Amino acid sequence: PQRSEEAKAFVNAFLKRSMPKMKDEAIQDMLTRKAVVLEHYSKKKTKQKKKKTKGFTAKQRREMRLFEIEPEQQRYAIFLPLHELWKQYIRDLCHGLKPDAQPHMVQGKLLKADLHGAIVTVTKSKCPCYVGITGIILQEFKHVFKIITKEDKIKVVPKLNNVFSLETDGFISYIYGSKFQLRASERSAKKFKLKGTIDL
Repeated sequence: PQRSEEAKAFVNAFLKRSMPKMKDEAIQDMLTRKAVVLEHYSKKKTKQKKKKTKGFTAKQRREMRLFEIEPEQQRYAIFLPLHELWKQYIRDLCHGLKPDAQPHMVQGKLLKADLHGAIVTVTKSKCPCYVGITGIILQEFKHVFKIITKEDKIKVVPKLNNVFSLETDGFISYIYGSKFQLRASERSAKKFKLKGTIDL
C-alpha cells in the first residue's frame, strides 16, 4: 500500500509537470484510467529544396565551341583507335557476331547502338555528290552525321534522303537516314521497322 501511494504521488506530480495547463480535476480523471497517453508535439522539419544544376544551353555550347574539332585534330589516323574500340563494343553488344547470329537481332542492336567511331558509306542519295563518301563518324546530331574521310576532310552529311551502309565483321547493315532522324540518346527507346523504304 505504501508503494502504491508513492507511485500515485509520483504520477500525479509527473502529470502536473508534463501538462501544466491541465486542471487538477482533469488529472485525477486521467488517473482513474488504466492507460495515460501523454501529448507530444514534434517539430516540423522544413524540407530544403534541392537546387537542380542547370547545364549549358545550345547557344552557350555554340559560343564555347564545344562541338568543334580543332584543325590539327582533324586527321583520320587519330580516330582509327576509336573505330577499333567501336568494333569491340559492337561485338560485345551482339554477343560476338557469330556466323549463326540472327541478322534481325544484329540489325536491331546496331540501330540502337552508339555509332560514334563507326565507318559508314553513303550508298544512295538524292544528291549525287554525297554518294561514295566513306569515313568514321565523329559526331552524330539529330539531322546530320559529321564524318572524317581518309583524306582528312570533315564532311557533314544530312540523314534525310540518304542511305548509309555500315559493315561489321562481314555483316553489312543499311541505315535509312530519313527514318533515323533522332539523337543518339533517343534511339535506345525507339522502335524501328527493320524493312524501311526511302524515296530517292
